[in-house]
Amino acid sequence: MSATQKASGVKKFVEAERWAGMLTIVALLVAALGVAALFALNRFKVVHATPYVLVGVFLWAAVLKSGMHATLTGVIVALAIPLREKRNGIEFSPLRDMESSLRPWVVLGIVPVFAFFNAGITISALKLDVLWTPAALGIALGLFFGKQLGVFSAIWLAVRCGMGRLPEGVNWLQVYGVALLAGIGFTMSLFITSLAFDDKAMLTSARLAILVGSILSAVAGLVILSRAAPCRREHTEESRRCG
Repeated sequence: MSATQKASGVKKFVEAERWAGMLTIVALLVAALGVAALFALNRFKVVHATPYVLVGVFLWAAVLKSGMHATLTGVIVALAIPLREKRNGIEFSPLRDMESSLRPWVVLGIVPVFAFFNAGITISALKLDVLWTPAALGIALGLFFGKQLGVFSAIWLAVRCGMGRLPEGVNWLQVYGVALLAGIGFTMSLFITSLAFDDKAMLTSARLAILVGSILSAVAGLVILSRAAPCRREHTEESRRCG
């Protein structure tokens, strides 16, 4: 490579760095305008969710382009939404109303999708044959059977030994359903897996086993708890009659 080509490459690199720095500063200034707009909405007691959502999307894009972590946007938007306001003389909470409306989308949609894509499992790796290894079977069965056995047994022993008692209105079928849900092990399971395995194929197999064990635990727990719900209503009605 000639000296002229080297000089040209260095010049392009310097120019790229300069424009990148300018872009970051502009994005931060735009993000500051978004923050100011959010708190102006709060100041003028705007209670409708739409303006906050629109400004929040604008702020998210600016924060993302600035190089900062875009999740900060959620914290800023939440701080800007009024906690208590009055409408027609009746006090209500715009923040809690928005939280309640977003909860099903977050719990049943966003969080599972986020967890799946952060599990590091590629679509091409979704093959059943990778589950038939001793490590993968141990992980999946440990999450599904081991967790429910350990949690349920510990609660049963605590109650039998007089160390505790079930809350009022709670039966053993509900306790078993919660014990099943304990098998949903994602964050810590993936973390421990990344520490335990160096081999890429083994790591992929273990991650897929965690996914399978967690899904089985979630589905089984949901089925059991849905069947336990009528028992709770019957118990409540019986308690009221006895009272």
